[in-house]
Amino acid sequence: MPVCTNRGCSQEYDSAENKGDSCTYHPGAPVFHEGLKSWSCCSDVNKSVLDFDEFMKIPGCTNGPHSDAAPKTDAAKPSTGANLKLTETQAGGKETYSTTLAPQQIALSSIASAPAAPEPEEEDDLSASVAPGTKCKRNGCKTLYESDGANRKGDRPEATCTYHPKAPIFHEGSKGYLCCKRRVLEFDEFLKIEGCKTGRHLFVPKNKETSAEQFTECRIDHYQTPADVHVSVFAKQADKERSTVKIEENAIHLDLYLPASKRFKKSIELFGPVDPSASSFKYYGTKVELDLRKTDARSWPVLEKSVRDLGKVNITFGVGGRTGTIGAKSIILDDQNKIKAASPPPGA
Repeated sequence: MPVCTNRGCSQEYDSAENKGDSCTYHPGAPVFHEGLKSWSCCSDVNKSVLDFDEFMKIPGCTNGPHSDAAPKTDAAKPSTGANLKLTETQAGGKETYSTTLAPQQIALSSIASAPAAPEPEEEDDLSASVAPGTKCKRNGCKTLYESDGANRKGDRPEATCTYHPKAPIFHEGSKGYLCCKRRVLEFDEFLKIEGCKTGRHLFVPKNKETSAEQFTECRIDHYQTPADVHVSVFAKQADKERSTVKIEENAIHLDLYLPASKRFKKSIELFGPVDPSASSFKYYGTKVELDLRKTDARSWPVLEKSVRDLGKVNITFGVGGRTGTIGAKSIILDDQNKIKAASPPPGA
């Protein structure tokens, strides 16, 4: 099957089932500035990130059909750096750019590049199960998991991973990897740079510090409207493949795996009932967002149900409401309070 070339997709698709909204992708170009990475088409919606892996996980902002045509890009502008010279060659009808350093820069880099001990690479946890369609986590590899026999065991070509062992580098418009010399200007050409090392795929990294796992706390904020309660769990870079979020009628259960072998686990008995089928959650780089659909229009003075008497609660929502309503952009009233607000005061 063909592989979609839309930015942010890279999935195999069936041409016979390719509909107008089958693909979610980025129609714009990547933007790299002072270490921050984002997409020009949705930079106002998706925040810039520092880590390249997080950048590659930014969800697409446009729906459309899959395509195997080359994405349209603006003409690349060569760098004007004094110490970096870009040379153009033709190979198979494609333009390839490589970098040449000035002699004085070569001398400086030779002095600065003292040999360092190689960092140990992550290994695949063969005892862990993998969902079909999971992409290999090594840089430059696009293999999707089919089965252990095909991708994790034996000497079949599908079980061999060709990848980049070191991180990507972006400097003065050029793009490449620290482990090899090739540099290109176009982001789409960067994604096509073949790996320089072969080994085993990495679908589920081994947790090297399982015994040192630490439970931590995460800040939880929320605000509400008459119909929904929006909950923000500030768990940065939660691993969505290992983490779980469960929404029940009267409770939510959070089990989030965080970097550095940290874990946040909490169950919250909700102040009021919600509809699990109409509720949802989503992972972001800095937090996990839950959208809980109420089954009634009561105001929630708190998120978690309390055994003490909270007193009289006004059904008012938004920035002017009680505890737990901070975060809305405007005051929102339910139908009952809309009538009260529109009615003239007594004696008027």
